[in-house]
Amino acid sequence: MDKKDLISKAKEYIEQEKHDYFRQEMEDLLAAEKWEELSDRFYTQLAFGTGGLRGVIGGGYNRMNPLMIRRATQGLAWYIKENSGSDKPSAAIAYDSRRFSRDFAETAARTLCANGIKTYLFSSLRPTPELSFAMRRLGCTSGIVITASHNPKEYNGYKVYWDDGGQIIAPHDQGIIEEVRSVEGDVPDMELDQAKEAGLLVVIDKEIDDAFAELVKSYSFRPELMKERGKELKVVFTPLHGTATMMVERVLGEAGIQVVTVPEQREPDGEFPTVEFPNPEEASAMKMALDLAKKEKADLVMGTDPDCDRLGIAVPDEGGKYVLINGNQLGCLLEDYILLSHKEAGSMPPQPRVIKTIVTTELQRLIAESYGAETYDVLTGFKYIADLMKKFEFTDEDYVFGGEESYGYLIETEVRDKDAVSAAFLTAEMALYNRSLGRSVLDHLNDIYRRFGLFRESLISAYFKGQQGLSIMGELMDKLRKESPEAIGGYSVTAVKDYLYGTTCYMEEGESDDNIDLPSSNVLQFLLETGAVVTARPSGTEPKIKFYASCRSAAGVPLDQAEKDVAAQLAAIREELESWIPD
Repeated sequence: MDKKDLISKAKEYIEQEKHDYFRQEMEDLLAAEKWEELSDRFYTQLAFGTGGLRGVIGGGYNRMNPLMIRRATQGLAWYIKENSGSDKPSAAIAYDSRRFSRDFAETAARTLCANGIKTYLFSSLRPTPELSFAMRRLGCTSGIVITASHNPKEYNGYKVYWDDGGQIIAPHDQGIIEEVRSVEGDVPDMELDQAKEAGLLVVIDKEIDDAFAELVKSYSFRPELMKERGKELKVVFTPLHGTATMMVERVLGEAGIQVVTVPEQREPDGEFPTVEFPNPEEASAMKMALDLAKKEKADLVMGTDPDCDRLGIAVPDEGGKYVLINGNQLGCLLEDYILLSHKEAGSMPPQPRVIKTIVTTELQRLIAESYGAETYDVLTGFKYIADLMKKFEFTDEDYVFGGEESYGYLIETEVRDKDAVSAAFLTAEMALYNRSLGRSVLDHLNDIYRRFGLFRESLISAYFKGQQGLSIMGELMDKLRKESPEAIGGYSVTAVKDYLYGTTCYMEEGESDDNIDLPSSNVLQFLLETGAVVTARPSGTEPKIKFYASCRSAAGVPLDQAEKDVAAQLAAIREELESWIPD
């Protein structure tokens, strides 16, 4: 794009942007003749994808700002009015602690109200799962959460939900995308005070908080244990400057559990000043909590991401050293605890079902089978778990647990997105239950490994930034698809699953079956002779490809030996995966 075009685009943006900060930022860039920066902001338009928007905060069409929020919301408003099935559609909006999140939430509310759509706006920041709960409780057609989840501080995002309380999927995602693409120029706007007077804007607060907290606590399997011995459990907690403080402290505190929150990370702050990445998957993000846990001699360490839909934990070993538990491990612990509790209480539903994503450990399937529960695989993304939960309502199947390896879990059916509040509550109860048996959480995990075999996972994320990033990612996936490796890390590939075409190719037979009954997705999965699984999946929200490796031992192998065998497998596979990534 030449300078003349850049100047024209920038002036067009300045004319349409109503927010002083973003308008001034663009004027300053123009005055300073920052052509390279301007090119990055205008070479393309921030795409409204299958989940919404996510991008770097700033002025321009390739950035997150109020103008892009208004345009996205106008497209959403058109879609709601055409497809709600009601002459009085409504929507709910929540937002996290990121920079400009409240501004973006209010901008979206003003646009919806200007289109005659009744809008419920939280009075202040709230966890993402509470938005899903509020939608279902209030009977909303749609919902919006302003968040970029666990991305770096430069980012913000805009996630869209439909009437079941789950994030949008087909056909709604494509329908909304088409409407958003058709939005041009200025869009309708309504002042918030005017919207309140017209009955179009309703601010929601304590009435939803109270109901959500009671819901979370209602999923306790052992309320008497929590009441009698909750005070024995000391939890160190960090919300990583996000939305979780109020609700997590509340539900754990009301159960009698001692909660010590990391003071430097307790208050919401979109700059995330104490961490590089506000993500409980990152060991560095949990450091302050772990340091405090050592001082407090805590029994359990918990951390949530900024919008409180992911939960990471750590527990002490026999020597008092804290061990981080990854997403696959905590998912297995929660699943085993839930199914065991149903079995002991005689409350196992007739058709118990566990839902996991295709990159989540197969150990969860083995655990489910041992209790007579069936496991369903879905594509990566919690929206697919929510969609299957909706289908269960018509098939008389009983949802008991769902999760993904990226630290997302869902306990309750009244919410249709991953929920770190309920996961934190049940994790505390699970830890207390193990304590009552005279064992630790790590003892529980090792018991699972002895029953089913040791499973270990590794993740490599390859970033491809800039204007060439997408094409490099595409070329790499094309190469893997056309020239499938015969072995990875020295272990033979026995089958290749291609989720783009729904096929499985069996290497020895040289035959393919159309046996993957899932929506088409650009994912490749390589099954190895050892039972290991390697997956290549481009991210749907960031310019990167994720390579997942999962290795296992046979059941009954002593854990010390299994650890050595599985570690050797993982190291060899990881070395080869790293060689696939272009310099």
